[in-house]
Amino acid sequence: MGRGERALFTLLPAAGLAIVAWVLLTQELPVARSWAWAPALGVELAFRIDGLSALMLLMITGVGTAVFVYAGGYLHGHPAQRRLYVLLSLFMIAMVGCVTADHLMVLFLFWEATSLLSFLLVGFDHERPESRRSAQQALMVTGTGGLALLAGFILLAQAMGTGSISAIVAALPTTEASPTLLAAMALILVGAFTKSAQFPFHFWLPGAMAAPTPVSAYLHSATMVKLGVYLLARLDPGFGDWDAWEWTLKGVGSVTAAWGMVLALRERDLKRILAWSTVATLGTLVTLVGLKGDGASVAVGALLLAHALYKAPLFFVAGNIDHGAGTRVIDKLGNLRHAMPWTAAAALLAGASMAGMPLSFGYVVKDVIAEVKSADDVFAFARAANTVFGAIAVAVAGVAAIRVFWRHPGANETPEAHEGGPALVAPPLALALTGVALGLFPFFAQDLIASASDAMTPATATVAVSLTLAFGPTLGSLAVTLAIGAAVYAAWDPLHRLLEAAAQRIGRIGMASQYERSLAAIPRLAAASTRALQTGRLPAYVALAVGTLGAAMAAAFGAGAADLAWPAWEAPSAGFVGAAVLIAAGALAACVLRDRLVLLLAAGLVGYGSALLFLFTGAPDVAYTQFTVETVFVIVVAAVLLELRRLGLAASLPEPALRPLAAALAALLASVIALLLLVATAGTFDPALSAFFGERSVTEAYGRNVVNVILVDYRALDTLGEITVVMLSLLAALPLLQALKLGPAASSRSGPVSSRGGAEGVR
Repeated sequence: MGRGERALFTLLPAAGLAIVAWVLLTQELPVARSWAWAPALGVELAFRIDGLSALMLLMITGVGTAVFVYAGGYLHGHPAQRRLYVLLSLFMIAMVGCVTADHLMVLFLFWEATSLLSFLLVGFDHERPESRRSAQQALMVTGTGGLALLAGFILLAQAMGTGSISAIVAALPTTEASPTLLAAMALILVGAFTKSAQFPFHFWLPGAMAAPTPVSAYLHSATMVKLGVYLLARLDPGFGDWDAWEWTLKGVGSVTAAWGMVLALRERDLKRILAWSTVATLGTLVTLVGLKGDGASVAVGALLLAHALYKAPLFFVAGNIDHGAGTRVIDKLGNLRHAMPWTAAAALLAGASMAGMPLSFGYVVKDVIAEVKSADDVFAFARAANTVFGAIAVAVAGVAAIRVFWRHPGANETPEAHEGGPALVAPPLALALTGVALGLFPFFAQDLIASASDAMTPATATVAVSLTLAFGPTLGSLAVTLAIGAAVYAAWDPLHRLLEAAAQRIGRIGMASQYERSLAAIPRLAAASTRALQTGRLPAYVALAVGTLGAAMAAAFGAGAADLAWPAWEAPSAGFVGAAVLIAAGALAACVLRDRLVLLLAAGLVGYGSALLFLFTGAPDVAYTQFTVETVFVIVVAAVLLELRRLGLAASLPEPALRPLAAALAALLASVIALLLLVATAGTFDPALSAFFGERSVTEAYGRNVVNVILVDYRALDTLGEITVVMLSLLAALPLLQALKLGPAASSRSGPVSSRGGAEGVR
């Protein structure tokens, strides 16, 4: 792949970044556009850009530009480099669609596209079992969450009477909570939590580090993993006053933030350390979304931007180390500043922002977060989780920026390490320097964060400006955080050994282990259910189908039985009674007879009784059709049975005279159907369909037989499908019929051996 082609791919996010900047500079937000798409379903191709969307778009296109440049150097000469660029481009388009969609179904389509594309990106090196396993895990978790999200969106749209996200958010605060809305909220939370790796779905994100570094830097720091946070922030103005929403976000986010940072101490791979710190940051973001007050939305917008500006460069740094030193294991790395000075500089700048050091944008953001989490309505665990997050973030930044570049590891020195080219060095430096610039001059970002905050919590723009300019935590608070972080950094190896020993004891109860066991249980469950259900006996299959149908219909009937009416008794006609008696006699005879020919003739009584029933209830054409079909069927099958009897192949059915379970199932289904028919006939007859077909059969279909018109004209495709099925069934059976016809002749020509394989085989 040449430089020109790489440059063309890089122009895509760069052009997107320019367009976003132009919109912010020239257009008044929000900007909304919509087009009719599926009017019958109430779905519009609707898009809307407000402050929150603009912030996400800047991260998608800005970090995307850096990732595209970096990918050109990281995979230089790789035979599948073009495939990576195509997948990254499609992923960027899907992300843009997600953060600008203003209809639930449109958002869902782009949401699922990100899941599928992330599966392909995480499994980019599909020759490696680890990559395939990680890609499958990411798809299983996020895809399952996507199904829950779809169900939640459908319920939300039904409850609110619209699929427009902006309309739903505007109407929710004045809408009374209902079971449907609560169910929709719960399902949406599951979908968002799986996407943003919240506890207990947090385990998939570190596993996704099997992806190439450009993928990790893009998907797992600035874009996909923040989609769940984006959705929660988008819906927070509507659901924010609900206690279930607020406490779920604060509880799950706090647990995720604290647990993610603790698990980072277990790792020795630099990318996985950064991945767990990303999980912790996502937990902090979810907690902030759940907090009330103007400052919380300001903190969400600021942390979204700050995290992208320091975590993407740190992932680039990990990639450069792997590329230049051949390993990412921190025990084997040290003194890399001599061989990789530019990468070391980028690591220091990004690490300073992650640790919240002065003169970095992370310093400004941590001040905002600390102020928000000191409010009275924040429970103590959230404050403790913030303390753990802040201290271990300092330690992680120290590992990424100091330990591997400035400490000498003794025997594990890496003299073969070397610096990468400009494409590997420029992107992390550019993003890290941007974070430093915003730390020195935070007013450059204040309008953007104010606009995003206003989208999350309306009428907070002035507060956002004030908080952004009121820069810096107190020196005492910073000193405490740095001191605890330095202690954790110094004790990283002992803490690692302690946590690893504990993990060995309790590892089987971890979520990753539970996921692996659940996957292993699927084939066992499938085999057990197959053995239980696929018995090879037709009566068992019929019993299962009849029992399931009867139970389902009985449950539906019982749920609404109190509100159902019963028909008034009317004396039936003599013909009706006669038809019913004939049907009952045929059914009872079929239950006790064992001779196949006599059983067939007795079962024919059911068909003839049904024809009489049609005749005496005003459907003579259906009755004549039933008479004809039943007669032909009985004659044909009787002829076959007589021929089998002549050949000595017919025998009585080897079944017991009475099957109590079969009788009970038959009685259950018959009773339920009878009750449902009674209830259905008790209601007022709606002649709308009868009038419709009666009025239009002659004028539109030119037919006077309404039944035939319905079958041939109004149900033409359905009827064609039924005829096609019958024809295909005949074609499938034709070779068997030919084998029956030619079998004896073929066996007489081919001798005894062929006779056993031919005629007896056909029998």
